[in-house]
Amino acid sequence: MRALLVTGPDELRAAYRGTTVWRMVHAAARLRPSDPTTPTGATKFALRDLARRVQTLEAEIDTLDAVLVPLVTVTAPELIARHGVGPETAGALLVCAGDNPHRLGSEAKFAHLCGTSPIDASSGLVVRKRLNRGGDRQANEALWRIVMVRMVSDARTRHYVERRTKEGRSKREIMRCLKRYVARELYPLLAALHEPLDNR
Repeated sequence: MRALLVTGPDELRAAYRGTTVWRMVHAAARLRPSDPTTPTGATKFALRDLARRVQTLEAEIDTLDAVLVPLVTVTAPELIARHGVGPETAGALLVCAGDNPHRLGSEAKFAHLCGTSPIDASSGLVVRKRLNRGGDRQANEALWRIVMVRMVSDARTRHYVERRTKEGRSKREIMRCLKRYVARELYPLLAALHEPLDNR
């Protein structure tokens, strides 16, 4: 929608300049293009179509969340209780662990499964690690979201970021380490779900 406005007629650019995405979607969904064969009418038609698609997808997400949130909360209440872990991120981690219970032998294996295990990228006298591009990408993205939330709202995480930044670490390296720590923290909660009931 933003790209359409950038290349669209001046009057439409002016009408939506400075508006939030939410307001732009709701306003565009109510557009009534008079003649879709003109540049202004065609842009309005495309904006309205995209806005209505966004609203449809948002309604679908709300419907699915109404089912997902209670399921995840009942299945893994301790996981949901951790700082930065929401229903979507918890669900992604549960799916990752549930699809591969035989690979949850240790927290290191779980980290490798999620693509957060460090990969050696040393060269010559430079010794360093790099981000792992493999593993379950949905689980990796869930850990990334948890780290992003904690970097904003968790005092310990913010202190860690400040300390590692002063040591000369890049943001990517810091986030790689944080994702690894989060995987280590959440592994026991996920592994406990796959234990036999008589061992719990």
